[in-house]
Amino acid sequence: MSDTRQQRIEVLKTAARRKSEEKTRSADAAIARLIKRGEPVTFQAVQREAGVSHAFLYNNTRLRARIEHQRRQHRPAPDPISIDDATDNNIVAALTAEIATLKARHRAEVTALRTALEQAHGENLELRRQLQRRLPSQQPKTATDGHSLLQCTQRSDQC
Repeated sequence: MSDTRQQRIEVLKTAARRKSEEKTRSADAAIARLIKRGEPVTFQAVQREAGVSHAFLYNNTRLRARIEHQRRQHRPAPDPISIDDATDNNIVAALTAEIATLKARHRAEVTALRTALEQAHGENLELRRQLQRRLPSQQPKTATDGHSLLQCTQRSDQC
């Protein structure tokens, strides 16, 4: 290789190394700022704060280890369940089960009522047809209020 080409390669390597070191310092400073503000240290938060890519953070083993360590430290321990919470949870579970039972019973009742209504409509239709067959020659007579005799019979009104 020529000297000039080798020099250009070295210049590019040095620039890349400097850029990487700059990004590393920026990420370190971002982690310090997040800790100081009491915010959780996550890859996304450091990326946003430092202006670096996720890939840079994941590929830099030192930064990755530091972020994962801070993330584990900052993760709050789960609160122990108090007796009141357990009692509340039991009440909620019992009420939820009761609601489910009531809904199922309600659905069954509605289905039974719909079936009975369909049957009543069928019987009503059959009775109206029988009435029409018995009075085939007569036109439905009009009652005083404008309803036919058939309608008066159905309503059980006196016409």
